[in-house]
Amino acid sequence: MSLHPILAALRKHKAGVVLIALQIALTLAIVCNAVFIIYSRVEKVNRPTGIDESNLLLITQQWVGAPSMDTPAGVQQLDSMLRQDLDTLRRMPDVMSVSSITSLPLLNSSWVGGVSLTPGAQTPGKNDIHTAMYFGDDQMVGTLGLQMVEGRNFNASEITNKGMRDQTEPSIVIVTQDLAKRLFPHGSAVGKVVYFDGGNAPSTIIGVVKRMQTPAVGWGDNFTWYSTLMPTRINATFSRYIVRTRPGQLDAVAHHVATALYNSNPLRVIDDDDGIKRFSDIRADAYRADIGMAVLMGVVCLILLAVTAAGIVGLTSFWVGQRHRQIGVRRALGARKIDILHYFQLENLMIAGAGALIGIALAVGLNRLLMSKFEMDSMPVYYVLVGLAVVMLLGQVAVFVPARRASNVPPVVATRSV
Repeated sequence: MSLHPILAALRKHKAGVVLIALQIALTLAIVCNAVFIIYSRVEKVNRPTGIDESNLLLITQQWVGAPSMDTPAGVQQLDSMLRQDLDTLRRMPDVMSVSSITSLPLLNSSWVGGVSLTPGAQTPGKNDIHTAMYFGDDQMVGTLGLQMVEGRNFNASEITNKGMRDQTEPSIVIVTQDLAKRLFPHGSAVGKVVYFDGGNAPSTIIGVVKRMQTPAVGWGDNFTWYSTLMPTRINATFSRYIVRTRPGQLDAVAHHVATALYNSNPLRVIDDDDGIKRFSDIRADAYRADIGMAVLMGVVCLILLAVTAAGIVGLTSFWVGQRHRQIGVRRALGARKIDILHYFQLENLMIAGAGALIGIALAVGLNRLLMSKFEMDSMPVYYVLVGLAVVMLLGQVAVFVPARRASNVPPVVATRSV
């Protein structure tokens, strides 16, 4: 089929051609970046935390009339109350293990510090690597279901306690594999010494766990896996406990745990909404915004594609109406139905192709803009290629109905105005 008649017809409808081409270009640019954002959000939501999520229950409670956490006597009294709670929880039916803990992955309640290989930094934190610190006892690793890949776990005799404002650092720690590789890229981290927050007290790494995500979900991906486990019970006016239940018994334990704690010591407050939380609820809360963003982007993509398809159908239908007699003349001169159908499909293909070329440039430019303004990765080329195929296919599908209607115009139409 000759392209000359198509180009001649398009020159007579410049405004419509430009509008549809720009609409296709904008759709391609926005849809490619939106799909990339959706994929990034879904990948973020589905990444594993490193803990056994299915059987974990977090308890957060506040003491009433608690002793001071700034005096040695008050700290020891708080620690005695904390250990009494741990004993109460461990004696509950269907509870496998319990540990005190300061936070959990995805909880958005972080104790963040700096870790370095040199003591006494003049500017603490300037050259340190950020790490999320989890404080707990010797049951913390087992309760969370962390996978030890090197070294060993804490012993009960190595667990200490301190007030929340106490700045002393433990003599031993456990780190995640990613943090270990960052600190010691050319060898094992076990047995090596590190320093926290510009201090002079050395802490020896005795073990490495495969993965434990940090509590914060909004930090950069590098920080996400930089966690440190501290063998210390933190004593404060509130406390957190992580409970690991037998499989299938999570709901039963969650139903009775508040009663057990109140019976042990009624001078406490456990919030009805946030005091007892399944880890599945913590995950849902942490990623609610990401899921909402993915859904919103998906809806935007569908609307844009629908509007673009409707625009193509409307414009092509308008052109078919304008060219009714010309189509009849072509049919009278021997053009087959398939020739008319191919004519409009090729015409749309040329318009969509021109819009797609502009859209590719816009898609790349928009991605670069988002990278400069937000923490986004570079969009892979195949997103643009898939988007290109989608808009081209969309154009062919959208033009098919009016093109088929044009192909059914009878040759007798050519003589009606004569």
